[in-house]
Amino acid sequence: MRAAIYGAGSLGTVLGAYITEAGGHIDLINRNKKHVEALRKNGAKIIGTVQKNVKVKVLFPDEMEGKYDVIFLMTKQLFNEEVVTMLKKFLAKDGIICTLQNGIPEPLIASIVGHEHTMGCTVEWGATLLEPGVVELTSDTDSLSFHMGKMEGVSDEQFKMVKDILELMCPVEFEENLIGARWSKLLINATFSGLGTVVGGTFGSISEGKAAKPIAVATMKECIDVGHAAGVTFAPVQGKDITKLFYYKGGLKKAFAKLLLPIAMKKHRDIVPSMHQDICNGKKCEIEAINGVVCEYGKKYKVPTPYNDKIVEIVKQINEGKLEAQMSNLELFD
Repeated sequence: MRAAIYGAGSLGTVLGAYITEAGGHIDLINRNKKHVEALRKNGAKIIGTVQKNVKVKVLFPDEMEGKYDVIFLMTKQLFNEEVVTMLKKFLAKDGIICTLQNGIPEPLIASIVGHEHTMGCTVEWGATLLEPGVVELTSDTDSLSFHMGKMEGVSDEQFKMVKDILELMCPVEFEENLIGARWSKLLINATFSGLGTVVGGTFGSISEGKAAKPIAVATMKECIDVGHAAGVTFAPVQGKDITKLFYYKGGLKKAFAKLLLPIAMKKHRDIVPSMHQDICNGKKCEIEAINGVVCEYGKKYKVPTPYNDKIVEIVKQINEGKLEAQMSNLELFD
């Protein structure tokens, strides 16, 4: 059985190190020359809530050959059509592309490789690439998990094959409601990654910041309103029903939601948003695949999304160098 992680950046490097250390065989594939060279020379160095250094097998995309039974897709969504079309030729006859990306990427992937070759997985932990070959795991080790579902046509054998690989790192929960799990993760990313990028901080900057909390819960409410309008049943996140915890209509429940924020994010408070990491590295971030999805569905179902609209607007300006990522950006929501 052959497996690969395509787009082995911060999260992919951590996942690859865990799988390899546990005795699994997996190719880490990345186009970042300095990162690949550092991994080849020094192995994957993981710091933060764990300390490990693992010798991993790493390739450039043009060094790929043969067929893979599983390809974990961990690139940004910006070029999914091009990337997935390229990966299709490396997929075994009964192979699976399992996307661990943000947003709702499964429909496009399935349109290219087929529903019977498509699985989706939400990542319930965070990591930051500090320098080539060195990644900080920013979530507590007792809170690491995956929530995974499959498209129609994927067999139980295929599902078990992918699950067994991921469980070399941490628990995997089966999500019968894959779209619901995607929307739950989208809600978290739109709120904490979106606003975290606006202020240039961490998830904790949003969950614990006095000025950020009311904007955060309003952003979450918009996501829930839009999801419900689209017929989505939000899936629990690590056993918690986030719609019951954070949805509000009156002032009392809104105040309760704000009080819950730092408790809910306690084990993930040090996560640096991947979009902020991209901007700092001079890359285009995937705001359209996160908050932009909420805005797009809001327009479709005629649900106002002013907070998500403003997050998209501000992050684009930061990405273009017209604004700096700073706490004072929260005043723009007034």
